[in-house]
Amino acid sequence: MSATARDEVLARVRAALQGAPPPPEVLRDYRTVGTPAGTDLVAVLVNRLEDYKASVHRSTADALSAVVAVVLEQRGADRVVVPPGLPPEWTAGAQTTIDDGALGPHDLDRFDGVVTACAAAVAETGTIVLDASPDQGRRAITLVPDLHVCIVRADQIVASVPEVLHRLDPSRPLTFISGPSATSDIELERIEGVHGPRTLDVVLVLPG
Repeated sequence: MSATARDEVLARVRAALQGAPPPPEVLRDYRTVGTPAGTDLVAVLVNRLEDYKASVHRSTADALSAVVAVVLEQRGADRVVVPPGLPPEWTAGAQTTIDDGALGPHDLDRFDGVVTACAAAVAETGTIVLDASPDQGRRAITLVPDLHVCIVRADQIVASVPEVLHRLDPSRPLTFISGPSATSDIELERIEGVHGPRTLDVVLVLPG
């Protein structure tokens, strides 16, 4: 649409809205925070992630590097890309390349996987949120490699999407991940790895 055509359409919309009543007030009485008493957020998150066909591994902070190493070995991930702010001890022993922002899609496709942290996780929906912080990196490194190993701390888990939105900075590039990338064709046949990693391994770091 040219600028002239766009301006004409917008002018018609404004003319049609002249004299219209103001929009009704949007009710905001829905639940935004709070968790039902006794809810085990870790258990709920694990249930949702596994339902989405993600693999979940429990760890403590002290055992994290060993758990990550086992996951990478089991997946046959010999060459791994990591964001620049990921603590190096988390991937000790793995053959890692720190993303400097210069790797293109074809370069990233040669890696077996990527290891990142996360910004938050939502138990009710089994969703992991990335915000491109230094320990998560730019969006491309979590979309091109076929394996994503994501590390989630227990204190990053919240109950609901409205609750997680209070934690996030809307000006950052947010990515919401609910299981491995998947879609369905017209016959409802599930196909994984279309728009992102085919395999998602989540390492939950729990209090020791």
